[in-house]
Amino acid sequence: MALPCRRCLLLIGALSIFSLDCVTEGQKNSTLIFIKQNTIRNCSCSADIRDCDYSLANLMCSCKTILPFAVERTSYSGHLTIWFTDSSVLGRLLNFTLVQDLKLSLCSSNTLPTTYLAICGLKRLRISTEAKNPFPEQSLLIHSTRDSDSQVLPTSLHTGWQTCTYVSFLDVALFNRNSSLKSYSIENIASIAHDFPDFSYLKAFPVPNNKSYVVTFIY
Repeated sequence: MALPCRRCLLLIGALSIFSLDCVTEGQKNSTLIFIKQNTIRNCSCSADIRDCDYSLANLMCSCKTILPFAVERTSYSGHLTIWFTDSSVLGRLLNFTLVQDLKLSLCSSNTLPTTYLAICGLKRLRISTEAKNPFPEQSLLIHSTRDSDSQVLPTSLHTGWQTCTYVSFLDVALFNRNSSLKSYSIENIASIAHDFPDFSYLKAFPVPNNKSYVVTFIY
């Protein structure tokens, strides 16, 4: 009877290793960026962190400090959460950035000015204003996976805008209001800079013309 028992133990051990590998492969870390006292922390988290709990984020996530002037344009294929207290650094983090799943959490009671962020390829947006207004988190589905950009996002800014056909303009002042999150889209835009001349920063980051863009305004 000893031999079958050994076989059982070997089988159980093999199944345990296989199960652990499956769980490990299934876990995908999310990116958390928070701004506090002119310091930017970029974190990789394996679990959701309660909004604006800086101590817990530093404890549970793998974080590194980034100087504001050293922020580089990048892309996020997974979930990105940003905690912020004012809108001054948001433009550096999000303007002309490829991000599909975004959550913005206001961690102060500050009143924010009307400032538009230009985000490429945004599919879902969530906002939290718990620090300012005790309202539930809001969520907005902008584009589905089927009709949005490819799951594989390019890493360079130039290549990103060449392949990006969905551009979202987000009004940061929406955090001052108690109304529901809303959006509307305009299709078949050939030149974003020409059709929306009030967005002066489009001149600093030129968007290629002669494409059929879908422009969404979130407010």
